[in-house]
Amino acid sequence: MFIILLRFSENRAQAGDHMDGHRDWLKQGFDEGVFLLAGSLKQDQGGGILAQAGSREEIVARVQADPFVVANVVTAEILELDPAHADDRLSFLMK
Repeated sequence: MFIILLRFSENRAQAGDHMDGHRDWLKQGFDEGVFLLAGSLKQDQGGGILAQAGSREEIVARVQADPFVVANVVTAEILELDPAHADDRLSFLMK
């Protein structure tokens, strides 16, 4: 499981120019079952995604294809989490 932090970068002002592509990229991630949760970071810092994929390499390649990353609107940090415990409502994540 992966936590992807997308923090605004030096080209933040160009976010509007790439928003449609970024939304399409997010939709594709959800449609393909890779993205589980996405949202904005508080205090207007960027966004975050919870993802599940076969390998880190798959996630890295997917993140590098985000139009926001390509245009340096955000920088991406990918954290890998090995879940050990989950609330019953999230038990599906333990598979």
